[in-house]
Amino acid sequence: MSLKDNKKMPNKVQEFNEYRQKMNDKILSGDNKVIKRIFNLDTNTFQGGHLPAKTKELLGLVASAVLRCDDCVQYHLESAMKNGVTKAEMMETMSIATLIGGTIVIPHLRRAVEYWELLEENTL
Repeated sequence: MSLKDNKKMPNKVQEFNEYRQKMNDKILSGDNKVIKRIFNLDTNTFQGGHLPAKTKELLGLVASAVLRCDDCVQYHLESAMKNGVTKAEMMETMSIATLIGGTIVIPHLRRAVEYWELLEENTL
C-alpha cells in the first residue's frame, strides 16, 4: 500500500500520539515514584542545555534505532521534526544508526522513512 492510499486508513501519527498519551496518563496516574521520576528525567534530558534539543533528539533517534525500538524511533522523529530537523539531517542520522547497528536496523530505517513522510503529510 502506498502512502497515498494511507489516506483511507486511520491516521497513524494521530493514533500513535493518542495511544502514547492515553497510556502515559494511565501509568502516571499511579503513585509509583520511580516511574514518575524516570518520565521526568526523560522529559528534562531532551530539553536544550549544552547541547541543543535538536541535537539531543537526533542522539535519541540513533539510540532508538540501534536498540530497534520503533515506538522510540517514531517519538524521536516527531520531536526532531518539531525541533527543526530536516529530512536530510534525519537521513544522515539514520545512516549513522544503520552503520552502528548493522543491517538489522534496515527494517527500522524503512519504517522511520515511512513515518517521517507521514509526519510531513500531517504538517502540510
